[in-house]
Amino acid sequence: MRPTNSMNSMPENSTPENTSSTPNLAALSTRAARNTRRPRTKRLTLLAGGLVLAGVVAGTGFTVQSAVAEQEQQAQQVRDERAAAHAAEVSKTHLAASVALYDADTALEAAANKVDASALSSTSASLAEYISLPLEDVSQLTSQVKEQAAAVQAAAAEADRVAVEVAAAQAAAEAQAAAEAQAAAEALAAGNTPSGAKATAASLAASRYGWGDAQFSCLSQLWQKESGWSYTAYNNSGGATGIPQALPGSKMASAGSDWATNATTQISWGLDYINSAYGTPCAAWSHSQAVNWY
Repeated sequence: MRPTNSMNSMPENSTPENTSSTPNLAALSTRAARNTRRPRTKRLTLLAGGLVLAGVVAGTGFTVQSAVAEQEQQAQQVRDERAAAHAAEVSKTHLAASVALYDADTALEAAANKVDASALSSTSASLAEYISLPLEDVSQLTSQVKEQAAAVQAAAAEADRVAVEVAAAQAAAEAQAAAEAQAAAEALAAGNTPSGAKATAASLAASRYGWGDAQFSCLSQLWQKESGWSYTAYNNSGGATGIPQALPGSKMASAGSDWATNATTQISWGLDYINSAYGTPCAAWSHSQAVNWY
């Protein structure tokens, strides 16, 4: 058998003499250190957790605050955009009203003393207050003014066209009348000459009474003796007047009021007198030759 050490051979439950009643100081120190570290570690862990939780809460509050600020910014942007759109609409509507009023003034000026523009005048007067009117009312009045102004402009243009036509027709009529008057004056002047009076007498004698060249020859000699075929002839001693030497001259008014200035009127009266008094110019000429008057 192996020799047995006295210390190693002690029974399992026995304690060495030097430790049987004195605690192990190293072990106690280690346990005390462990017990001391556990609470400190727990406090550090709790502190760290609190810091983390505070950070999370603080971070969450910042996120919420940022979201609210962004929403407010977006809402403000929407408000700004709406305000800008409204301002643009107001400007556009007022500009349209101003243009419509200008067109209305132009139409009213064109229609003066030509067409009835009372409706346009009334509507444009209402639109003139567009600054203080609701936009919807301004838009409605603007449309009405534009329609009425267009109608008045068209009516005024038609009135102008008719006036031009009337003026042209009147001018043409006046020109025609002037031409006819000139022709009549020229014809009168030509007919008042001795040769013109003879031509007129020959024509009327043939057309009215059927007297031909032979009768006209007698007529020509008769009135040559009486007046020399002058419509202005006047007998100072007796007052006989004109080509046929009517006595008084006013008798010839039965043939026309222009008897004093128109040889044709005098000839017309003289031929009728010869026809009623003598039947023919040759008979009147024979009487004149016999008694020196007819």
